[in-house]
Amino acid sequence: MNSACAILKKGEGRMLKAGGMWIFDNEIDRIDGEFANGDLLEVADWNGYPMGTGFINLHSKIRIRMMTRRPGQPVDRAFLRARLEAAWEYRKRTVDTASCRVVFGEADFLPGLVVDKYADVLVVQSLALGIDRMKEEIVGLLREILAADGVKIRGVFERSDAKVRLQEGMERYKGFIGPAFDTDVEIVENGVRYQVDILDGQKTGFFLDQKYNRLAVQRLCRGMRVLDCFTHTGSFALNAGIGGAREVLGVDASELAVAQAEKNAALNGLADRVHFRCADVFDLLPALEREGEQFDLVILDPPAFTKSRSSVKNAQKGYREINLRAMHLVRDKGYLATCSCSHFMTEELFARTVGQAARDAHRRLRQVEYRTQSPDHPILWSADESYYLKFFIFQVCEEQ
Repeated sequence: MNSACAILKKGEGRMLKAGGMWIFDNEIDRIDGEFANGDLLEVADWNGYPMGTGFINLHSKIRIRMMTRRPGQPVDRAFLRARLEAAWEYRKRTVDTASCRVVFGEADFLPGLVVDKYADVLVVQSLALGIDRMKEEIVGLLREILAADGVKIRGVFERSDAKVRLQEGMERYKGFIGPAFDTDVEIVENGVRYQVDILDGQKTGFFLDQKYNRLAVQRLCRGMRVLDCFTHTGSFALNAGIGGAREVLGVDASELAVAQAEKNAALNGLADRVHFRCADVFDLLPALEREGEQFDLVILDPPAFTKSRSSVKNAQKGYREINLRAMHLVRDKGYLATCSCSHFMTEELFARTVGQAARDAHRRLRQVEYRTQSPDHPILWSADESYYLKFFIFQVCEEQ
């Protein structure tokens, strides 16, 4: 048993009781017993009712992250193995595991931990102190679990360089776990080849969450002229090219990303049809409109415009602006693929914002489909932060 116990205030722990994984600093009445930051401790309701075990960090507003709801259950090597085996079995059932997210934090009941598999390489991101202490044991267990399925991992890299670590009182860090290896890794997804830079690429190197949304675009765009905004390393643009688009322009503000996208186009034999430009999308869209440009498909995959509730209104303006501009560039009965990756921008709010943009642009939208993140980023109901990606495909019609 753990030596310390956190007692909740009366009426608090609503998120926890609804199935969530977090307890905030203002929900705790007191902590009985001694502990250090990162330690596991028991959690009990105000009346002593046991609620499970989590790890504590006084530096974080998320004071306790729950590991198990079963009172007295030891969080040991066998516990971690069971959690990791369940995560891997789920991926084998639901997605192409050649490259996928193997662990998605709270949604896999391993709070604060992300593990991405790129071909035969693992990239680990640890965002909470308690799980950080367990990461090397977790990596060892994952190697064993994957090896039992004939999957040999040649190297593991840590990308714990997210700013959120600072809020946990932890330093940002990246480096090898085990022997060094070449950090440019080639993967194949939906028949498209990519060079993934796990050392300096965004997040852990690549955005695996859009895997099947990219495939939906690939199936749509034969013979089309396509504009891919916020292309990053070219993933939607390349799917359009592989899908038979006659001409694709990908745009990103990062010169490094555009250079990587051009390499990826060459890798797939698409350099003649898929081109990239380094530009600010907010400046480029009105410029293309002034030039009278028209596209059969416009793709909008922007970074999160809001990372807090307080900035949602400003984010709405940004989403409305780019969607309005994009609709002006879509020919009559062409298509728009648009998304938001902020969990604060709810499905309802995002749909309303895109609808406002359509009214302002005097366009009518026919919904082709609505999608979310790939199943290897599972949405845990009652853990709202796990549901973040909203993805619509519309046909854009001039007012009839």
